[in-house]
Amino acid sequence: MPIKIADSLPARAVLESENIFVMTEHRALSQDIRPLKIAILNLMPLKIVTETQILRCLSNTPLQIEIDLVQTRTYHSKNTPEDHLLTFYKYFDDIKDKKYDGFIITGAPVEMMDFEDVEYWDELCQIMQWSKAHVHSTLHICWGAQAGLYFHHGIPKYILPEKKSGVFYHHVLTPKEPIFRGFNDVFLVPHSRHTEVREADILANPSLRLLARSDEAGVHIVEAMDGRQLFVLGHGEYDRDTLKAEYIRDRGKGMDPKIPEHYFPGDDPTREPVVRWRSHSHLFFTNWLNYYVYQSTPYVIESL
Repeated sequence: MPIKIADSLPARAVLESENIFVMTEHRALSQDIRPLKIAILNLMPLKIVTETQILRCLSNTPLQIEIDLVQTRTYHSKNTPEDHLLTFYKYFDDIKDKKYDGFIITGAPVEMMDFEDVEYWDELCQIMQWSKAHVHSTLHICWGAQAGLYFHHGIPKYILPEKKSGVFYHHVLTPKEPIFRGFNDVFLVPHSRHTEVREADILANPSLRLLARSDEAGVHIVEAMDGRQLFVLGHGEYDRDTLKAEYIRDRGKGMDPKIPEHYFPGDDPTREPVVRWRSHSHLFFTNWLNYYVYQSTPYVIESL
């Protein structure tokens, strides 16, 4: 089964051009099946890019998935067309009485700010608290993971001496964990961030389990509540040229960014990056949907 999206969502054309099977709402009406209900709280400024990246990763599964895209009300995106937001996005008030099989909180370009200084922090706290009773499994990505670890478990973030940007090897620490079904012992994931959470803080918290780490990039995947909360530092969903675009953007701003590590062949920014992380990224999202959502969520989602 494919991922179910609105007929006119821009991601549809992109995904179909990549031969990814998507199902429009019109076609889905003819199927007698209870789709998984997944909401994505998209905190990134380029929402169309981010939603397409995540939908691509969610599409590689035999399950039918029904997506709600969510934005904050306390901060309005200036980098996404208004008609796109009005057509495809909901506010938290629109969904707060619903139950979801899965919920995804994306990263956000606010990591250098204290959490409490982020314009939509109070609203995000309300959403994260709501997720504990209304969502079967919540996946937090990058800054969303830092925010979730801080809000739910008191884990602080720390500013790095320099931006961590590149593609890094990670080690599976718990090979029997379902999220790693089919994984190699080591796998690659892109990172792009100025802050980190520290392994010692994770290991000192009895409510958390460290599932994967990197010698160069540090903490990668943390689990809590028997898989009802997953926190992922890194961006497995990134496209081939995402780190390249960030590097060019920063140079255009007059900054002097380091070349993303282990990304350009020969560390030469004029050469096309080689994608080496996509298979594990797709497998991660597929395993999350299968083992942490589909296999254990109640058939009657309202009974959560």
